[in-house]
Amino acid sequence: MLKPRSPSFFQTFVSITSLLFMLFMTVYYFGEDSSSGPNQVALLLCAGLAALIGRYNGHQSKDIEQAIVRGISLTINAMLILLVVGALIGCWMLSGTVPMMIYAGLLLLHPEYFYLSCTLLCGAVALCVGSSWTVAATLGVAMLGVAEGFGLSPLITAGAIISGAYFGDKLSPMSDTTNLAAAVAGTDLFTHIRFMSLTSVPVFVCSAFVFWLLGRNSLDAGVVIDFQQLQQALQHNFTLAWYLLLPLLVILLLSVYRMPALPTLAIGVIAGAVLAVVVQQPFIQAQMPAELSAMDASVKILWQALFQGIQPETGSALLDSLLSRGGMKSMLNTIWLIICAMAFGAVMEQVGLLQKLLQLMLSMVTRSASLISATIATAFATNCIAADQYISLVLPGRMFSEQYQKHQLSPQHLSRALEDGGTVTSPLVPWNTCGAYMHGVLHVDPLQYAVYCFYNWLTPLVAILLLQFGVIKLPAVSHRV
Repeated sequence: MLKPRSPSFFQTFVSITSLLFMLFMTVYYFGEDSSSGPNQVALLLCAGLAALIGRYNGHQSKDIEQAIVRGISLTINAMLILLVVGALIGCWMLSGTVPMMIYAGLLLLHPEYFYLSCTLLCGAVALCVGSSWTVAATLGVAMLGVAEGFGLSPLITAGAIISGAYFGDKLSPMSDTTNLAAAVAGTDLFTHIRFMSLTSVPVFVCSAFVFWLLGRNSLDAGVVIDFQQLQQALQHNFTLAWYLLLPLLVILLLSVYRMPALPTLAIGVIAGAVLAVVVQQPFIQAQMPAELSAMDASVKILWQALFQGIQPETGSALLDSLLSRGGMKSMLNTIWLIICAMAFGAVMEQVGLLQKLLQLMLSMVTRSASLISATIATAFATNCIAADQYISLVLPGRMFSEQYQKHQLSPQHLSRALEDGGTVTSPLVPWNTCGAYMHGVLHVDPLQYAVYCFYNWLTPLVAILLLQFGVIKLPAVSHRV
């Protein structure tokens, strides 16, 4: 059997431009609904084009199909987590955990400092638990409810949540991506974290300052802040007490002690379900037909919360809109997007198109600064093409490692570049697993919130600018690759 040919530059160019063109067309024709089917079709069509290029170059169909299966299998854990997160949100809505978090936020947080507080709080919790996904699914959902109660922008709020969550995740020794980047580059974990903090901390401080300014300007612009009615509606419909926050505390403690995400979230679902049945009987009875017994009503609404969330009738349109979310069903579109994106990324990698793109970028590297900048750009491009955060760390890390040795750059230069370009930019790409997850949990389109994720897009930009202007000192070695 003949060895498959390497793809040409023209073939690589056609595959990438086809993806960009198709995704542009989905936004042009379908707008914010592009991730509800159009993007999936575009990704599958582009996967088909990449497969045809692969077949033309001598790749076997069965090998391409097996690559797709392997690629999708890498995200099975993420898809299971999405289903459990959907059940978690539905149960926590029913149990009063999220309503209690919203109520406490309305009491404790001030609208002028809300965006800043949101960023700092999500950053601190993510630093402790090492998971941006857990923070978004718990604190993030509640913060969006508080923002709506204050009359503040859900887009800016989503940007604040993601900025804080990814800052904390990036610098946490318990983060899987932080450990992965250090391992791929071959550096010590805490050396890697210290090295990242030199750019991450100043960028986060600048981002926090911008969120503070946005909070002040939102009040100056005359945003209507009438949240007393929402507080009264929460008190009228739910039994509110401090112990409703126990499921959140349980999840945070289990995360700190490094229990895997799936059982941690499942325990959170169970805790929410128990609280719902024990504490929120008046709310449950009000939502079910009068002829149902207390037990039947509890079983039916709890079952419903697990698979499609709750659709309450509280008498407050604002509260109804806040609570009508969650359930495994709400995550199916996100899972569909992940499957299609991973199929496309797997075909691109199997037929060599992704590797060809990375080689083209390496061919333009002549200086140490341009090597690090190329690593950051390549990690971001891999996020867009392979649609997975982990691949954006592993694949460029493997391909660039030898060049860092030739340029006499330390492994932590590589690990920081991978995180600057890969970890933090993943939620900005709608079809990436992280972007799809944030869309599914926060119900805000990544194309709309991305501009407000200041930490996420400023980090790679600032890192590249500091390199180009010589602020970050590098060895005075130059090699033609």
